[in-house]
Amino acid sequence: MDTSKTGPTPKVRIRNLHKRFGKKVVLEGLDLDLGAGESVVIIGGSGTGKSVLLKCILGLLEPEDGSIQVDGEEVVGLPEAERERVNRKFGMLFQGAALFDSLSVWRNVAFGLIQAKGMRPEQARIIALQKLSQVGLGSEVSELSPAELSGGMKKRVALARAIATEPEIIFFDEPTTGLDPIMGDVINDLIVQCVHTLGATALSITHDMQSARKIAHRIAMLYGGRIIWAGPTNEIAHSGNDYVDQFIHGRAEGPIRMQVRA
Repeated sequence: MDTSKTGPTPKVRIRNLHKRFGKKVVLEGLDLDLGAGESVVIIGGSGTGKSVLLKCILGLLEPEDGSIQVDGEEVVGLPEAERERVNRKFGMLFQGAALFDSLSVWRNVAFGLIQAKGMRPEQARIIALQKLSQVGLGSEVSELSPAELSGGMKKRVALARAIATEPEIIFFDEPTTGLDPIMGDVINDLIVQCVHTLGATALSITHDMQSARKIAHRIAMLYGGRIIWAGPTNEIAHSGNDYVDQFIHGRAEGPIRMQVRA
């Protein structure tokens, strides 16, 4: 099926992407477009390759075949220095927040500003406080260590770090995992607000359908190494795809068979 988005040059364009680990095929001819300013969520079961796809886009993994273009530029096989230039367009919210335990909250938020952009710490701190405020955290939190934060606060700090460099493209890896439903919804609202404020393109992976429906303009389902369905969020309930229907309703019975040991 055609999972591309028609119109101007996509912010990210993926074609015929293949990735395997030994004999295990993870991605097998995956196609996907992300339009400028668009929020796309990829859904799919555990082990279907969602995180592998993110790592290929970020340059952490090298695909065996296929094309990944960012703003029309091919990034597969780029030399390290050129890859770093492209990666400056990216922001990332990791699944477990991935804050540095040895750094204070504000230094976590300012990490990319200081390390990647060479900004002076005093200037980076001002921006870090602004970004913390944007995600609903006051300056009193800035000197705390990550160990002193709740799970929801860690996610908000991680979101502040993801947007601190004002990236053009932001990746969200299971942004609501480990949070209670209310805090999960707070994070969803913040993601929508931050992406809109930046005018950024967003690619998220999640199992949380409530989150997917709230933050996505389009949803795509990954199964069997390919995108098997993609469409506007408000159409997913009527996708006409048995795999999608089973997944979004969380049914054990259907074409997706889970291996369960007795």
